[in-house]
Amino acid sequence: MTTIGVLALQGDFGEHQAVLRRLGVDAPQVRAPDGLRGLDGLIIPGGESTTFCRLMADFNLYEPLRAIVKAGLPVWGTCAGLIVLAQRVGDLDLPTLEALDITARRNAYGRQVDSFEADVSISALPEGARPFHAVFIRAPVVDDTGAGVEVLARLPEGSGPAAGSPIAVRQGPLLATSFHPELTNDDRFHGYFLEIVRQQGGRSSPK
Repeated sequence: MTTIGVLALQGDFGEHQAVLRRLGVDAPQVRAPDGLRGLDGLIIPGGESTTFCRLMADFNLYEPLRAIVKAGLPVWGTCAGLIVLAQRVGDLDLPTLEALDITARRNAYGRQVDSFEADVSISALPEGARPFHAVFIRAPVVDDTGAGVEVLARLPEGSGPAAGSPIAVRQGPLLATSFHPELTNDDRFHGYFLEIVRQQGGRSSPK
């Protein structure tokens, strides 16, 4: 069985677990370096990015996480998880995993009360012509992407000051979304990540 770990230091890890289990995937919670062993992929969920980075240091997870990313393990970050993966975050004083070649801004769409939803076109998904209903909660904005980063989706025009900005990106086995697919009944994005995992093959074995 495919095993996708969900980093469970903070945030909405339970919602990701529920989707993965619906798809027939083993989805253990990860809170310590030993929990990274034997994974086929990892999800870093939404939450609060500063808290995530502090807890990764407290739980001695920084170097093990960097090691599995460097080894090519597929990793998907949603919302705060996008920040954790980003190489450049201008308003964060703590180190990230510096894995994904993007520049990101935290909470750039506004506060909790400014959360919103939008139907977006994501051609990479199965039935790509069918819109994906994206939920944005204190979402980060991707200001810049490196040459090796593929933009999978952008915020539709007319969706506020960040309209047109990337909201889903991929760099090899790394995937990031500024929205929360786990808060919908549409499992296609999780299925897309599982396809990346199957294409990549192999299991993690951090030292």
